[in-house]
Amino acid sequence: MLYIVGLGLGDERDITVRGLDAVRRCAKVYMEAYTSLLSLGLDPSALSNLEKMYGKEITVADREMVEERADQMLREAADADVAFLVVGDPFGATTHTDLVVRAKNMGVEVKVIHNASVMNAVGVCGLQLYRYGETISIPFFTETWRPDSFYEKIQNNRRLGLHTLCLLDIRVKEPTLESLCRGKKVYEPPRFMSVNTAISQLLEVEELRGGSAYGADSLCIGVARLGSDDQKIVTGPMKKLLDVDFGPPLHCLIIVGETHPVEEEMIEFHMIKS
Repeated sequence: MLYIVGLGLGDERDITVRGLDAVRRCAKVYMEAYTSLLSLGLDPSALSNLEKMYGKEITVADREMVEERADQMLREAADADVAFLVVGDPFGATTHTDLVVRAKNMGVEVKVIHNASVMNAVGVCGLQLYRYGETISIPFFTETWRPDSFYEKIQNNRRLGLHTLCLLDIRVKEPTLESLCRGKKVYEPPRFMSVNTAISQLLEVEELRGGSAYGADSLCIGVARLGSDDQKIVTGPMKKLLDVDFGPPLHCLIIVGETHPVEEEMIEFHMIKS
């Protein structure tokens, strides 16, 4: 059986009791390490904490392994219990849905154990979850690639008065373009988009598009390290959040839509001081 286990958002202690029971009875344990990261990161000491808590050796699974060589893990799960650990909730990333489809097509039994994810924990900022529109992802811009397909989605959300959750890019073990051209992969150092970078890119897109979906004065909420003890939440116009130091990753951003009076009271607690 393949157990896909959500780890939550903070550290190794955020796993559920049911999830921990499943992990401890598995013959092999993999941990996905590219759609998100726990607040403790993925250095050797952090992995040691996980292994000590769970009582199992953990194999880190990068994007390449999951998207190109997942069949190996699934073949193992056909003969023994295998755990695939996912930060947040198992279905917070489309890759994990694909993994379930592949497992079922191979006749492998799958059990999913849920946990908190950014999609529900973001309610801590004070905006009501049912007042959000479509979630968007903001990738890092490069000199030759500056995608802006998210713009219409923000525009539609704003037209309906809905909030927009922006998930910010994570680049872990990504091959450089030059190395791909040479046929021998060399990987970029890990990069995690900050709230500041996201806002800069959003304002650049608005200037080019000119559709008034948002602007420098649009109210936003920047969130860092959601679910950890040192999480940071700051509310303010885009132009003011640009100068806020949100600290280490992971970050996300909410573009605020129309607000209910209770929401206004809540977000005021995190309002940036003039």
